[in-house]
Amino acid sequence: MAGADKDTDVVEEESSSESAAKDEVASDADVAGASSGGDDQPERKPRRKGAKAAAKNEAAIPIAPIVHLAFVVIAAIGVYSFVSVAKEGELRRRCSPTCLLRPTYAGYEKTAPNFTLKDTRGHDVSLESYRGKVVILNFWTKTCGPCMEEMPQIAELARILRPKKDVAILTISTDESAQDAIDTLKSILREEPPFPVLMDPETTVVRDKFGTTLYPETWIIDKKGVIRARFDGARDWSNATIVELIDQIRAGGYCPAEAREGRFVGESARLCESLTGG
Repeated sequence: MAGADKDTDVVEEESSSESAAKDEVASDADVAGASSGGDDQPERKPRRKGAKAAAKNEAAIPIAPIVHLAFVVIAAIGVYSFVSVAKEGELRRRCSPTCLLRPTYAGYEKTAPNFTLKDTRGHDVSLESYRGKVVILNFWTKTCGPCMEEMPQIAELARILRPKKDVAILTISTDESAQDAIDTLKSILREEPPFPVLMDPETTVVRDKFGTTLYPETWIIDKKGVIRARFDGARDWSNATIVELIDQIRAGGYCPAEAREGRFVGESARLCESLTGG
């Protein structure tokens, strides 16, 4: 029995030694893990307070000012487009009569030369005395066939415009005498002419001041004395487009289109082509 107890003590002692060794190994492993953080665990770094605040501010950027700015830009573009379209529409409206009528001359802002001539009753009449009125000034002579053809339309236009007190039709004859001019008009119109007839037998006004050598020729002069259009040759002066052109000039509006020798030039050429189809 004494030998058995001794053996048991040895076994227990060995077991205690193994347990102590295991505890020591485990303790060493824990120390190593604490110092190195372990092979499989990534090192954790604490988030800085400044970075966290920046991220929060970035996420909290207000979008209302951006939306407002975008709305303002879109609205400005819309207004500009509307104004541009409106201006183009107004220009097309004002230029429509001029483009359709195709004057020989237009758009150069020249003032008509003043003159004074006697009418068929011997009274002096000056162009200056018609300032403040739109003047339709027609040159003719009894030997001009186209002049005689268009004279009924000139008379009809005078009747159409009679209610408009700010418009006047004047004709200038280069015939030798007032009696020749009146007799010729009466034979064509079957009545007294409904417009004044001025006499220029020496062509001191028609040729020397206006440069006219071929008839008929008609000038439209605005209320300030500026030539707005010149038409060479006979026209149907009683049509609605003529009246529309005159009404626009009466109102102070006019088309800026430029015409030379019956052809539009510059920017007005494209505008008139679009209005007339070529």
